[in-house]
Amino acid sequence: MANNLDSLHNLLDEVSERQRQDFGNIVSDIKSDGTLVTDCDRWSDQALAEGLRKIYPQDGILSEEGAQEVPTSECYWVVDPLDGTTNFAAGIPYWAISVARFKNGRPILAVLDVPPLRQRIVAIKGEGVWRNEKVLQGPSRFSDSNSCASLCSRSIAVLQKLPDQHFPGKIRSLGVASLNLVSVAMGQTVAALEATPKIWDLAAAWLILIELECPLRWLAKDPATQIPGTNLEGANFPVLAAANEAFLETFLPWGEALVAH
Repeated sequence: MANNLDSLHNLLDEVSERQRQDFGNIVSDIKSDGTLVTDCDRWSDQALAEGLRKIYPQDGILSEEGAQEVPTSECYWVVDPLDGTTNFAAGIPYWAISVARFKNGRPILAVLDVPPLRQRIVAIKGEGVWRNEKVLQGPSRFSDSNSCASLCSRSIAVLQKLPDQHFPGKIRSLGVASLNLVSVAMGQTVAALEATPKIWDLAAAWLILIELECPLRWLAKDPATQIPGTNLEGANFPVLAAANEAFLETFLPWGEALVAH
């Protein structure tokens, strides 16, 4: 595993460096679902897929820009080659590369790389989390009722659904689903609400949150229940993450309002 991890780091180094070079020099296209994609997204996806097949030849791959069916192999990778394309294309220096190895429907190894900050977070199931090779502790205890909470652009709609209730935090929106969620594990926010994350948006963040004992609440479908062969192109997994159970309960009404019809 150690040798494989070294190779994985080398692969991510290559992709991260290319993205930093391309930043500010890329034009974007609009995909059929209305989201943006760039040539750098496509190159990164291909480079990661080819690299992972060399390092882990028995593993399947599910990625945002490639095959989007749950692989039939025992272990497989879920890849978002450039999470935060809108930021990237707009010249906002905040985006991430998200890769996670799954077994039995759940992540067992995750790497979240943030090229503009030169930060890399690694999580291994049952072993912990590291940021730039230093052990990362879970979020500290919060007591400030005005602590920050992360809402994705689509989940801001809950403010209109509960107009008579005061939102229990200062709102932040980073524009990167994986980093919105991981902001909880980093102690930057007390909760994060994602309305329409795809499996590749949350794959790496999922394990990081679990390893740092941050509770998650799936608000509709549980991504661990997806069977091999299922196409996840249009599947959303709304989720609420929190620094602890108390904050989860505090923000749960907003999560429930998000998915209420």
